[in-house]
Amino acid sequence: MKPTPGRWPIALTCVLVVMWLLLNQTLALGHLLIGIVLAVLLAWATRYLRPLQPRISRPWLFVPLLFMVLADIVRSNIGVARIVLGLVGERKVRSGFVRIPLDMRDPHALAVLAGIVTSTPGTVWVGVDEGGKRLTLHVLDLRDESEWVRWIKQRYERLLMRIFE
Repeated sequence: MKPTPGRWPIALTCVLVVMWLLLNQTLALGHLLIGIVLAVLLAWATRYLRPLQPRISRPWLFVPLLFMVLADIVRSNIGVARIVLGLVGERKVRSGFVRIPLDMRDPHALAVLAGIVTSTPGTVWVGVDEGGKRLTLHVLDLRDESEWVRWIKQRYERLLMRIFE
């Protein structure tokens, strides 16, 4: 089985170098060089594991996506902390499942969406149906199901589709 020829996975290589530097807590030249060598070797060695290469059409849109996700994580942390500490007053906290119809089909965009949802406190990615047309989330504080559908579709799905499709 030959890997499909394609572009070098620059994003994977960069992420691996950054992870190496973070784990070693240094920016020393020696660690930078070791990180680059290891990242290149790992990216080359795992080429058989990546049969589908991502096609990123607008990589600059990752920047606003990152800031949106960070803001949502902070906001969700505050919301979950309020629930855990009992600071919601008399309001009843109700958890539940939300099914969200999906328009995006790119598996890389779905993987990014899964990472976003799972890293945001109070939400868990449960799964996607066989056809990839419906996402199921578990939400800790489910007030309005249609608000969650609108939130995921307008805030994340639309931007991910612009990045990957």
